[in-house]
Amino acid sequence: MVTVLRRMSCLRPYVGVWCAALLVALLTLAPHGLAQEPEQTWYETDTLNAGLGAPPDQLDRETPRAIVRGFLDFAEQSRFEEAAHFLNLEDIPQGEQAARGPDLAQKLFEVIDRRVWINLSSLPSRPDARITSNAANSGEHPERFRRNVELAKVEAEGRIFEIRIARFKPADAEEAVWLFSPQTVDNIGLMHEAFGPRAFERYIPDVLKREYGALRLWEWVGLPLLLAALATVGWSAQWLVNTLARQFSRPLLQWAITRASAPVALFAVAGTAQLILGHAVSFSGPVTSVVQPLLVILMVAGVGIAGLRIVDAILDRITRRYIGDIDDARSVDQRELYTSIYALRRIVLLLMVGFALLYVLSQIQVFESIGVTLLASAGVLTVLLGIAGQSVLGNILASLQIALAKPVRIGDSVLFEGDWAYVESIYYTFLRLRTWDERRIIVPVQYFVSKPFENWSVKDARMMKTVSLRLDHTADPAELREAFERLAREDEDVIDHDTLACFVTGHDDHGQEITFYAMTPDPSKGWVVEMRLREGLMRYVRETHPEWWPRDRIANGEGLLAGGAGDAE
Repeated sequence: MVTVLRRMSCLRPYVGVWCAALLVALLTLAPHGLAQEPEQTWYETDTLNAGLGAPPDQLDRETPRAIVRGFLDFAEQSRFEEAAHFLNLEDIPQGEQAARGPDLAQKLFEVIDRRVWINLSSLPSRPDARITSNAANSGEHPERFRRNVELAKVEAEGRIFEIRIARFKPADAEEAVWLFSPQTVDNIGLMHEAFGPRAFERYIPDVLKREYGALRLWEWVGLPLLLAALATVGWSAQWLVNTLARQFSRPLLQWAITRASAPVALFAVAGTAQLILGHAVSFSGPVTSVVQPLLVILMVAGVGIAGLRIVDAILDRITRRYIGDIDDARSVDQRELYTSIYALRRIVLLLMVGFALLYVLSQIQVFESIGVTLLASAGVLTVLLGIAGQSVLGNILASLQIALAKPVRIGDSVLFEGDWAYVESIYYTFLRLRTWDERRIIVPVQYFVSKPFENWSVKDARMMKTVSLRLDHTADPAELREAFERLAREDEDVIDHDTLACFVTGHDDHGQEITFYAMTPDPSKGWVVEMRLREGLMRYVRETHPEWWPRDRIANGEGLLAGGAGDAE
């Protein structure tokens, strides 16, 4: 024990140094540790709307949800003098705030009413706009509070405008309040020019501007009339395109333009609706939030489908001109070209769909206008659609696999699950097989590639056909071989005569089985050749050696008795 105390006494001169170092470390870490002061939850400002006078007592501007609800309530009652107190007018001279404030409030309300769909339940209900722990843990907002909240984002003439609210505290006030930000107020004029009331609305009586449900009264009347007018525009556009197609002398141009008439009419309808909504009339927020994205989708779909149909018409005409009707009688190169054309069509379609989706997503802000709640719902919906569409996606990938690897081509003759058929078409999700008796078998692509099948045309369409006859033991195979070769050489559809063959392939107590082999150019002709050769051989046996037909033999006590099929006893 004494030894330990002596050693500790030796360290006594260093204790002061250690304490000083520890004090310096604590002072250094204090701004980031226990001594750290919370970040300010508002923006400092000298004055706040001094030109408007004192705000009414019933104004609630403590939380983001309260300010938006209050602004909309006052604006819907046309009390724009009170609604102006929800705007931060610091960029406007104090002498002009009283005159311009109500006008700016009215214009902002008209923009929100016609363009923005605000979900009040998604707005924070705390003064510091603190987000929930779930959102914080997800990493969406790493800070614990916010002093600036985005309500919506709108685009006009290539410019993006944000509608934001922020928290401000004047130097002479005790509490901070939420207001529409000065940047939003500065852009009210530009947003109102793009999304405010149109010229037609000036002539609508005030009684028709009252709201009934989610829409105004004139909107309930105007929407059906607008749809009827757009239907007339679509029919007229399709008729005009079909009339124009008949003016061309070349069948290819006529067919391509005619096939594009329906999507062109769709584009005309969407474009006309865009012009009407952009210059003549503007509907309320719920209608605009649905109609505007739908019109963009229709316009993109119209252009895309028209282009795809024109490409389809050109490829189909080229195929028919240089290849004709496809079957296994065509060469391997022709069948590969046909399959490659179908693969090219699928690639073009995928590219067009991809570019269309990117363009649509870049043009509309669905999630910003609907809100975070619907965004979460859309995520759940995406998962559900992904699970439900797994089979469709698998078929599409299998179709691309066939297009690239070409285990089967259009025109190939296949034996699939007992059916002999031709591959007539290969689509994204299914194959269409044409049987020899003109039936059509529709097979999902993924199912087709997962099952074994015989491709009789993978390398060469030639096919060896066999004819088997059951004859008596007395039949002479050599004589039958000569008769078979003579019949085969006389048949114009039998090729490679050096491959002709005849063998006894089996026998039993009742007779022998003799099989004949002949090469044919393709399976379809091979079936006919097989039938002709069988008929010729049976005719030869019937006319020259009827005793060669198989006989039934009955055993008795003394041996075997041979009896023909026509014996009475």
